[in-house]
Amino acid sequence: MHELILLATDLDRTLLPNGVQPESSLARPRFRRFVARPEVRLAYVTGRHRALVEAAISEYDLPRPDFVIGDVGTSLYEVHDDDWRQRGDWLQTIAVDWDGHGHDELAAALAGMADLRLQEAARQGPCKLSYYAAPLADPSALLARARERLAATGARVNLVWSVDETSATGLLDVLPARASKLRALEFLREHLGIPLDHTVFAGDSGNDMEVLASGIPSVLVANAQETVRAEAVARAVADGHGASLYLARGGMAAMNGNYSAGILEGVGHFIPATRAWLEA
Repeated sequence: MHELILLATDLDRTLLPNGVQPESSLARPRFRRFVARPEVRLAYVTGRHRALVEAAISEYDLPRPDFVIGDVGTSLYEVHDDDWRQRGDWLQTIAVDWDGHGHDELAAALAGMADLRLQEAARQGPCKLSYYAAPLADPSALLARARERLAATGARVNLVWSVDETSATGLLDVLPARASKLRALEFLREHLGIPLDHTVFAGDSGNDMEVLASGIPSVLVANAQETVRAEAVARAVADGHGASLYLARGGMAAMNGNYSAGILEGVGHFIPATRAWLEA
């Protein structure tokens, strides 16, 4: 096959084996061989900012991506070796939703919420306001209070909640309404002209949920938490996208379905013509 393939993957506990579950020893070498094929365009889709993405690439010896969607979908880079070119058209598209309000103004609106703690300056962005919180199983009350305070400013926002299971920490990202991993990925896919049936996304956590439940073919790696798995299935089915979500379970090429093994398993499921490459 010679048609282009867009493989988009989250980093932490999806491609990066930094969770508690074991990694299949051959998974990352197989992943590296797969993304080196001329048909494949690789995108990292992550909550990390650029410096932390580069740190992960170095620490885990990851292949250089063609694109990086960072800061929970608020930044989009084209990567050419060490040259990272930010797509200004994407930033302009989403910035209007904050209605001219700056990062500090929105932070002031949430300043009275004792259960939110502002993350470090390096984790903030021009269109990303990020907080730490308790690892709530049901954050709906917290999100409702935050949304009410932000609505008073006139800004249109997207609230993204997730839990870092390794540190038992809740994470809240306040983004422009049109900013998300899903919308940034759709923007990139349309820019590249790659059809849905040659696009695969991989994720593991709550901040991947919008993509996992969408019409984009998506794989939830086997090491994902059971609560995330149940929510992803329920939301995908409710939205009519049940067939677009695959749950990795292991078994392909004697791999366990965790991390990059699960990513490759999902690619093989959605694009059967790639199975010969993946199992070699």
